[in-house]
Amino acid sequence: MSIIKKPILTEKMMNETEKFNRYGFVVDKKANKIEIKKAIEDLYGVDVLAVRTMNYPPVRKTRYTRSGIVTGKTNAYKKAIVEIAEGQSIDFYSNI
Repeated sequence: MSIIKKPILTEKMMNETEKFNRYGFVVDKKANKIEIKKAIEDLYGVDVLAVRTMNYPPVRKTRYTRSGIVTGKTNAYKKAIVEIAEGQSIDFYSNI
């Protein structure tokens, strides 16, 4: 359960879901494709055809304000795009 952190529910990802039956998840940075596939199949009970992963590095930002220079960064994360078998789907809103 700690491998999958949360689903990605953006407009772009919903278009991918409707056209190609692909779902996006934010996953643990140390998880590999085999672990992600097993976690999705166990959690949602679907057949996974393919897993694509992407690592996003932290973005460093600097702002110049009246009180001086403020520096910061965003969090690094790993994203997985999971392709599900034809005719199957994942319902994210069933647990609400």
